[in-house]
Formats: sequence, C-alpha cells, structure tokens
Amino acid sequence: MDLRWQPRPEQSPEPWPPPGGGPSLPGWLEERLFDQRIVMVRGQLTAADATGVAAALLTLESAGPAPVQLHVASPSGELAAAHTIIDVIDAMAAPVHAVVTSEAGGAVLAVLAAAEQRSAYRHARFRLTEPRAAGVTGTADEVAAAAGAHLRELEEMVLRLVEVTGQTRSRIEDDLSAGRILSAAEALEYGLIDSIVGDAKRGPA
Repeated sequence: MDLRWQPRPEQSPEPWPPPGGGPSLPGWLEERLFDQRIVMVRGQLTAADATGVAAALLTLESAGPAPVQLHVASPSGELAAAHTIIDVIDAMAAPVHAVVTSEAGGAVLAVLAAAEQRSAYRHARFRLTEPRAAGVTGTADEVAAAAGAHLRELEEMVLRLVEVTGQTRSRIEDDLSAGRILSAAEALEYGLIDSIVGDAKRGPA
C-alpha cells in the first residue's frame, strides 16, 4: 500500500482521516500528518472523535509496524470515549508514542497512560481532574447501570495512572479530586511522561 501523500485537485475540503475533535484542519494537512503516522486528539474528546481516532490508528496499524505518534491537545472528554481509544492501543502491535502538545486532562490522561512512550512540549499542561459521567436519561435502572459502568471505567483509569506513574492509588485519587494542575516538568517528576521534547538540545540548566 502506497501511503505517500499526493495532492489531488478533486480532494475534499473535509479533513481525512477524521480529526480527534477541535476545529478542523485543512484536508491536505490532515493527510500529510497521517502519512507521517501522526494521529491527533484535539478538543473535548467525544464518542464520535474517539471513533475517528480509533479508525486512524487501526488503519496505520494495518499499514506497517512502525511507531504511531498520538499528538494530544485535549483538556478532557468522555471516559467511555477514552476507553474506545485505549482498547485499540492495547490491541495494536505497532507501538504508540504519545506527545502532549498543549494540554491533557481528565479522561484523556488514561489515553496518555496507555501509550508505550509519553512525552510533552515544555509548556504543556496536565490537568488531573476526575472525569464526570455523561448525562444519562432513562429509567432508574438504566441510570444506575450507567453510573456503575462509569465507576468501573474510572477505577480502570486510576489503576492505569498508578501503574505508569508509580504513585499510590490514594495519591492519584486525591489529586484527581483536587483538580491538580502540573507543568511538563512536574508531570515528568510525577511519572505521567517519560521526557520533555527538546530537553536534550537545551542541556543542563
């Protein structure tokens, strides 16, 4: 399969593959990023966004075993949507390297934790906030079932963060409840990321 990008006069103005939320980028730019095995998670993560990101990851997985870069600029989102992406990352043979370009928070932190490698730009920010359950309507039993599913997904998120950071479960839960905000340097010390992009070039302070 030839994944090299080529301009096409008939190219649709709609970006492809589907972006991960946020304002749409030009279609040609989305394709160039995709050709470089880069998938973006942008804006509030919704179920529709997660479906697009998952499809892009699966397409790149089928194209070859080279690492896929997941560029993250998302303050939060739906926890169920985050798990849609996480399930795909867990099943992929190709490694996923996450790069936080501006911010990551809430449920998106679980997506970050699922990546094999995690890095961030120097001015990125991390928001440790507990994802809220999406609004559910229906019978009392349906609402109760949805609440139970959310609690199970939240527990999975906490356990993933415990595993990658080495922090205690109580520390993670307290920080999520408090809405703690970390700089890139603090996230590195906390264990959320493995490196800061460009640090090697800057040298010691």
